[in-house]
Amino acid sequence: MTDKFETCFRHMPLVAILRGVYPEQAVAIGEALYTAGICIIEVPLNSPEPLASIKKLSLALGDRCVIGAGTVLTVDDVLGVAAAGGEIAVSPNTDVAVIKCSLAMGMTPMPGWGTVSEALVGYQAGARYLKLFPAITYGPQHVASARAVLPPDCKIVAVGGIDANSVDDWLGAGVDGLGIGSDIYPMGGDVERVHRAALTFTRALRSRNK
Repeated sequence: MTDKFETCFRHMPLVAILRGVYPEQAVAIGEALYTAGICIIEVPLNSPEPLASIKKLSLALGDRCVIGAGTVLTVDDVLGVAAAGGEIAVSPNTDVAVIKCSLAMGMTPMPGWGTVSEALVGYQAGARYLKLFPAITYGPQHVASARAVLPPDCKIVAVGGIDANSVDDWLGAGVDGLGIGSDIYPMGGDVERVHRAALTFTRALRSRNK
């Protein structure tokens, strides 16, 4: 787990998910996110040429942002992302081999979980950022209940079905951060629209934390 990721997460606990982004637009979108206050950017591996996008983003924004991949399912995925300059490996599931390989490569793993058992498996494998996915399926109360038994030093990031109007509900339930996809970056979304959408979320989080 990198100090850089922890610093970015403290600054703005929001992961922008650029599912479907093309390499030729990735940097412009990344700059729009950064100017809106977001400095953690994920390109899911089921996007077009995801490693090319990650490499471009890492070269252009790596000194200011943490860039990485989502939908990381295998050790080979981890190695490919690391070679492209990625620093985070976000998964929809809890896979111990993926977590351990990510840590060995100096990356921050963020395994997906739904049950407390899955969350604890991820934690015991070394992950400290745990992705509740899909969050909308479980709801904020699930987080509040799970918090009672999860280790206090783990961070819960809710991903899937969250909009700006529900930010307070999730943070109030004990979530530490959020991952936002199509509400910030709809596939093919233009730069100005992405910037405006990102500002909606960063302002909501800053307002909540005042």
